[in-house]
Amino acid sequence: MSKRAWVFLLLFLLLLLIALQTGRQLFFSMAFMLGASLVLSLLWAWTNLRWVSLSRLTQSLRTQVGRPVEERLVVRNQGWLPKLWLEVRDYSELPDHRVSRVVHGVPPRLSRSWSVKTNARYRGRYHLGPMTLRSGDPLGLFSFERALPQVSAITVYPATYDLPAFLPPMGQLTGGETLQQRTHNITPNFAGVREYRPGDSYNRIHWRSTARTGRIIVKEFEEDPTSDIWIVLDMSRRTHIAAPEMSVQADHTDLMFAWLGEKAPEILPTTTEYGVTVAASLIKHFLEQNRSVGMIAHSKMREIMQPDRGLRPLTRALEYLAVLQSEGRHAVGEVLMLEESAFVRGSTVIVVTSSADAAWVQPLRELQRRGVRSMAILINPTSFDPRVPSQDELQASLAVQNIPTYVVNQNDAIPVALSLPLGKR
Repeated sequence: MSKRAWVFLLLFLLLLLIALQTGRQLFFSMAFMLGASLVLSLLWAWTNLRWVSLSRLTQSLRTQVGRPVEERLVVRNQGWLPKLWLEVRDYSELPDHRVSRVVHGVPPRLSRSWSVKTNARYRGRYHLGPMTLRSGDPLGLFSFERALPQVSAITVYPATYDLPAFLPPMGQLTGGETLQQRTHNITPNFAGVREYRPGDSYNRIHWRSTARTGRIIVKEFEEDPTSDIWIVLDMSRRTHIAAPEMSVQADHTDLMFAWLGEKAPEILPTTTEYGVTVAASLIKHFLEQNRSVGMIAHSKMREIMQPDRGLRPLTRALEYLAVLQSEGRHAVGEVLMLEESAFVRGSTVIVVTSSADAAWVQPLRELQRRGVRSMAILINPTSFDPRVPSQDELQASLAVQNIPTYVVNQNDAIPVALSLPLGKR
């Protein structure tokens, strides 16, 4: 009941009391009119929420930062009385997604609908709903609410960029070319046989050919053109920072978004968001080249995606990255040591980190000694907050070890930042 309804009720009681005391018809008529107004208004407000259905149709429950989320809502009056007004209140978690609306005049057996289109700005998993329906009477005396507890989940993937200029030297990425190249390592690619030469390993001897020819014959192999690529994403809570102003990214537009007539997606000014976006773009880039890509990230839990090819690993990686947060306890150097058994000879490790600590270069050096190639993509923390330590010492250490290094600053266009490594800009 509203305040106005209480006023009506008090007036009704007062007029009824006066009518009973005086016996005059006028006061009985006025009391009857107020009482009838209260009863009719109560019934009207109650029936307004009966025989009403609300349907919510979401175009897709998966989208990407910079892409729209589209929904269509339909309010249907299934009764024989018109609905004067209905207020739809939405409690969805998706930022800036405004579904709530007041629907006026829904005739019997008809419906009203509206569409909502929201640009997804932040990655994550959000709930759509619950909702409530609210309505009342024309006099504003009573209002009723009806809860609609149904909830669905929508996942917003991180943005990905095309990286046409990200072409690391083929000599640095084992198997970067599909050229036939002999190797002294044993690989799945058998190339043929030849006579034994001093220094050849005995486990390469081809015994059938040796028995047939009477000479020692050894097997020869080609370098595997499809060696694994591992993306190691640093999710340590100690290394990630946010820009004090939390300003959005500068208005960069890459070729794909320009062709679509849309702005490039905004990236929140945090090293976490830049790191996740870079990792997602790298995974997409290598999978499009039919490379076998895996990912490792230690957040609250150990997240590992085994190397694979095709569309399925890209979807799986984006699902991981959509909800990944910088809540890890292990520094990137510790992660490399904990997961070193996954990196076999000939594979490539790409570290994406905002750490300024040069200690994690040592694990990369040990991996190189085992025949594992490595690269580093540094999210420059001083471009987000000048008060934090710089990565100058780290960059120098990586240069001494001849590890290709890329640097991404706040407001950099990621395809441009990953076009040339340090030392070649």
